Amino acid sequence: MISNTEKSTGSQGELGPVRVWALAAGGMVGGGIYIALGVVIAVAAQWAWLSFVISGVIAVCTAYSYARVSNHYKRSGGAFEFLEEMDRQGIAGSLSWLLILGYTLTIAVYTFAFGHYLAYSIGGGPAVIRAFAIGIGIALIGLNLVGIGKMTAVEVVIVTANLVVLLILGLIGICNWDSTQLLAGIEPRTPWSASVGAAAIFVSYEGFQLLTYEYEKVKSPEKYFLPVLVSAAIFVVFVYVLVALGATMLAGALAIVEEKQVALSIAAENVGGTAGLVVMTIAAAFATAAAINSTLFSTGKLAARVARDHELPGWFSHQNRFGVPDRPIIAIGIVATLLSVLGSLSALVEAASLVFLAAFFIVNLTCFQLADSNRWIPLTGIIVGAMIGVVLVARLIVTAPISLAVLVLLSLVATLGRSAILRWLKSKEE
Repeated sequence: MISNTEKSTGSQGELGPVRVWALAAGGMVGGGIYIALGVVIAVAAQWAWLSFVISGVIAVCTAYSYARVSNHYKRSGGAFEFLEEMDRQGIAGSLSWLLILGYTLTIAVYTFAFGHYLAYSIGGGPAVIRAFAIGIGIALIGLNLVGIGKMTAVEVVIVTANLVVLLILGLIGICNWDSTQLLAGIEPRTPWSASVGAAAIFVSYEGFQLLTYEYEKVKSPEKYFLPVLVSAAIFVVFVYVLVALGATMLAGALAIVEEKQVALSIAAENVGGTAGLVVMTIAAAFATAAAINSTLFSTGKLAARVARDHELPGWFSHQNRFGVPDRPIIAIGIVATLLSVLGSLSALVEAASLVFLAAFFIVNLTCFQLADSNRWIPLTGIIVGAMIGVVLVARLIVTAPISLAVLVLLSLVATLGRSAILRWLKSKEE
């Protein structure tokens, strides 16, 4: 077992196990399934459900690793903090840049989903989609700047309602089981395609690790954090498989692929007509907005924390009168909003998936090195994550070489050019 010799954080945190569970599950489901289903069915067809299982194995192993290492160091800060505590500041700085990039891409995906689901409900075209996306981006930047970036109680309510809606949709679909719907209008795929699908939508499992940035606010984390985080990840795997199968039963594979930006609205409308569409639109709007809000808040805090350790320019550490790291929130929010209206769904999803596969690989490796029991869990995350990462890179080489080249360039800047950039900026400040 990982050493637990440091002083306990006690039980004075404000986040109890139920809230932590809800926020962890909601962090993953908040935007993921709304935009991932059509993407994965286009790639894996009848094996889409297995794609979610494969990605879920990595997520569950990584949730375990995040919790174990968080309990070891007993500090908020996530992977950046873990590596700094291990005297690996260089790797920590590079990883922080990659994480900020990944979170920015994720916010763009959620903003993309928000714009498309709302616009579809009123029959709006591209201009309306962009207006909704830009509007939510600006609105949530504003909320964060006035200190309303983490609305825990509200988020729990949204998460609960969202999960209920998705479970009902999935169960209705399963009760109307028709295996021909899994391939309705599309070509069948081989079982191998499940690994390609898992690679393409791994970003759907991003979100639970944001709770590690709030570790010091968790009640009795040594007791609850690990089982809560892992059980939330396992539950989300179940929800994703249920919805992947259920929604396909209701809408058919072709409809979901052709309308992948709003796949769940198509399924809900087929089963419930206008009422189903309204319910799913409300669920999607609130879930994606909450996911944007919490991710933007946490990413801004991460950027400010990294800047205070001189691994980002000091400009990012600035706080406004509400104690909010305003500059990173504005910068990240604007970039994410622009990406959401300029980028394609698949490119955004797959680029973010690759970043988080790399980050989760590092966390699993960290846990494997520190632990002296149950090392097979992080090892499983390492092996499966590496395999899926290779598959995703191969896919991007074929389908999106420009996106991959940009991502590789940014990764090289983060790993090899970061120190030189920071030295140059410091010389300019002096």
